Amino acid sequence: MPLGEKAGFEKSQSRYCGVEAEFNDDMPQLLNFNLSTGSFDFVVAPLMNPTYRPSLLEKDGVLPFAASDLVLSPSQWSSHVVGKLSSWIDLDSEDEALRMDSETTLKQEIAWANHLSVQACILPPPKGASCANYARCVNQILQGLNNMQLWLRIPLVKTDDDAMDANSTSFIDSWELWNSFRLLCEHHSQLSIALDILSSLPSLNSLGRWFGETVAAAIINTDIVISGKPAHSIPRPSSDLAANNFDNNSESPQRHPLRPYLDYVGFLFQRMDPLPEQERFELGYRDFLQSPLQPLMDNLEAQTYETFERDSMKYIQYQRAISKALLDRVPDDKASATTVLMVVGAGRGPLVRASLQAAEETGRKLKIYAVEKNPNAVVTLHSLVKLEGWEDIVTIISCDMRFWDAPEKADIVVSELLGSFGDNELSPECLDGAQRFLKQDGISIPSSYTSFIQPLTAAKLYNDVKSHKDLAHFETAYVAKLHNIARLTPSQPVFTFTHPNYSTKKSNQRHKRLQFEIPSDTGSAMVHGFAGYFDAELYKDVHLGIEPSMATPNMFSWFAIFFPLRTPVYIKPGSPLEVHFWRCCGSSKVSMFGMNGVWHLQTHQLFTTAMAVHTGLVSRVFFNFMEAFIVMKGG
Repeated sequence: MPLGEKAGFEKSQSRYCGVEAEFNDDMPQLLNFNLSTGSFDFVVAPLMNPTYRPSLLEKDGVLPFAASDLVLSPSQWSSHVVGKLSSWIDLDSEDEALRMDSETTLKQEIAWANHLSVQACILPPPKGASCANYARCVNQILQGLNNMQLWLRIPLVKTDDDAMDANSTSFIDSWELWNSFRLLCEHHSQLSIALDILSSLPSLNSLGRWFGETVAAAIINTDIVISGKPAHSIPRPSSDLAANNFDNNSESPQRHPLRPYLDYVGFLFQRMDPLPEQERFELGYRDFLQSPLQPLMDNLEAQTYETFERDSMKYIQYQRAISKALLDRVPDDKASATTVLMVVGAGRGPLVRASLQAAEETGRKLKIYAVEKNPNAVVTLHSLVKLEGWEDIVTIISCDMRFWDAPEKADIVVSELLGSFGDNELSPECLDGAQRFLKQDGISIPSSYTSFIQPLTAAKLYNDVKSHKDLAHFETAYVAKLHNIARLTPSQPVFTFTHPNYSTKKSNQRHKRLQFEIPSDTGSAMVHGFAGYFDAELYKDVHLGIEPSMATPNMFSWFAIFFPLRTPVYIKPGSPLEVHFWRCCGSSKVSMFGMNGVWHLQTHQLFTTAMAVHTGLVSRVFFNFMEAFIVMKGG
């Protein structure tokens, strides 16, 4: 397997390379030649004689399939054969006889492939701009399909607008064809794309759209490969050469004519840098939807603490911020003065350790109050303090910070209550409440943080949410390691919170209207939802965040947050995408209606986010009272 496992790569990263073959009724020989001689992993093989037409078949005639199901073992069919449906099929033809033959053949071939238990079948590309009948038939088949995938063959084409005459009618964007087809198939999760890579590629922005789509395979035509250096020169195969190599009577077996291409693709794969340790750690989380943590409401488990404590970069940044704050707070001539520092939400003690290391680094003296509501984490904190000999420096407070009466005011308050969207773990409310511990000229770390959103094409994430078949999951925000996505525009800031906040009209309710415009050379796009990020100013120039353009490197404590849309929004080039975000909060008793019924929150804090999306073509409003964002405040 030239593209299989290699040093520094996980097994899940292996890529498999197959070869597209012509019709052959000797399937074992076809498989043996391409797998044994050519070292390919699988064969894309026609399952039906291409000359077959149902209207020409005699009554009770045997269908001309390539082979009996008995000629290969079930594991060979499922692991090494991808079915290729007849290329002449045209269900939207104006020729009624062809249209009827096409529908019959399509159903027969897919039924046979399903019987063979092949992993997937490649559907021929739609023959024209209209594919309604083709998609209708495929959608009908998908409803009764077991586990087999259908890969629609789509050529990678988008004509540059600037290269087109104003009166031209030949503008082509194959993404539009795919989008029409998958919409008619209702975003079915078993329908994917086999992307046909042609000799000319569209712009990078246009190409980027496909990264958010369900591309199952890339088809590379040998005509687009350019011979390179002698060590990797690639002869152009001919049909004669291929035929000679496949001849049973050949006295000496020759090399597979496409093997040099396979070797070169393998060579390119082997040249790829192995994933860094952080990326390998995050592999299992790619596009895996999780509900955001609610540490204020739930007590975190030891495994969760351990994962976050491994994020050394986060605590390096906190230590830098605390060091700068100590130097600003205590001049050198008063270095012996004691600074009171409170860690609110101390967990198992990583911020306590970072604070003490900052004090040692700067030569300043600290008195630390470690406030933690989780009684299980407090046990670990006590052990840590005793083990490190910090008893004279660190006082552990086993209490919810909101109900603690501090014995003295703090010079510095440190917290890591930040969520993936900045404020979604109730950091504004908590730090506003903790402000009563802080001296009038005291320092809060973080001092401010801003949330960001960005429109995404994310077909896989959308299908995962859709698979639950209820509205409640579309009204939930998720955290995920975004991978199979297309970021359609740069992100924009949403809400900013500053601490300490001495405003006389203090309110954490917010509303923000944003407008995005997709670059014109991208073409049309589908918005499945929005990614949310944050960037925090810990202190002065020390930042911490996950917004892609300024993300803190080598940090994994936070993944992006994903806001799914109930109905994906189609955006045409040049059409603005307008988004409204609300942050709504209340204290005391709150009753609200959501898709899960009525929530009665007694003396709890309620934080919800509502979102409305508008385009120049459609207007859809999605009031997402997200269950994941019901953050409790109370005893």
